[in-house]
Amino acid sequence: MDNNDIFKKLRVALSLKNTDIISILKLVDFNITESELGAIFRTEDHPNFKPCGDQLLRNFLNGLIIYKRGPAPEQKAPARKILR
Repeated sequence: MDNNDIFKKLRVALSLKNTDIISILKLVDFNITESELGAIFRTEDHPNFKPCGDQLLRNFLNGLIIYKRGPAPEQKAPARKILR
């Protein structure tokens, strides 16, 4: 199973449209056009097929976390103990 298959299965399982995927990718500052996205979802024997790279899938998954859970809260630096 390659990245294209994983991406397709996630799109179907979550009932996402191309516009939803583009907005999810924008949450992590990753821009992609609708035509580039369509090329990823084509079959491998299609002349306009484009393989889904690791970076695209990684950014989609990171954006999906933000989309579903919201942005991560900022963590405060731990207080330092002063030893005397």
